[in-house]
Formats: sequence, structure tokens, C-alpha cells
Amino acid sequence: MTIEMLYSKIHRATVTDANLNYVGSITIDEELMEEANLLVGQKVDIVNINNGERFSTYVIKGKRGKRDICLNGAAARKVHPGDKIIIIAYASMTPEEAKKFKPAVLIVDDNNDIIEKTTYLQD
Repeated sequence: MTIEMLYSKIHRATVTDANLNYVGSITIDEELMEEANLLVGQKVDIVNINNGERFSTYVIKGKRGKRDICLNGAAARKVHPGDKIIIIAYASMTPEEAKKFKPAVLIVDDNNDIIEKTTYLQD
């Protein structure tokens, strides 16, 4: 048996762009992807703090250091530049694996610069 557990999270990222005329996905700065252990094509959930929208998409790599967080395709209708979002990835694990696993949690500022990286969840 496996259970779905938090794998990684980028908390309070600022949407820098919304591109309706793209195939789909979320573009994330390459450095943020690496720090959050995200892979190109990986499924993520997006939670829009500003309007309550919650949806799934997949990751594409943005340019390193640009701090872009861009929703593409239909997802672009669910956000506006400047919105705060949470990007969440999950992984299937056995209960034994889940007890030992430490998710990567990034807290970012208004410019999507990392201000804290933790490997644990806080209450």
C-alpha cells in the first residue's frame, strides 16, 4: 500500500505572468525547481491565495535567476500577475517511507527569492 504525501512546496510565490496562448503548464525558475526538487513534467497542484482557485498542472523549466512563475494555457485564466500562489507536489510512499521522508519546503519573498528552505512541516 502507498499513500500520497507532500513531496515539496513553494509557499507564497508571486505570479509574474499568465500566458493564455501556450500549450499549458507552469513555468518555474530553474533554481527554484532544483531547490524544491521539482522535475520538468512533474504534476503539481496550484493554490491561488488571492481567489481560492485550486488546480493541477505540470512543471516546465524557466530561465535560471529570472524568478519567473508563469501560468500557461487554460490555467492562465485562474491567476493574475501579482497573485500569491502555493505550488505543491506529492509523491506516493509506503507508510514506512513517509515516516522518514522530509519534504522540501521553500518560503519565498515578493520577488520569488528564497528566504527560507526547510525539510519539515510546521504546525
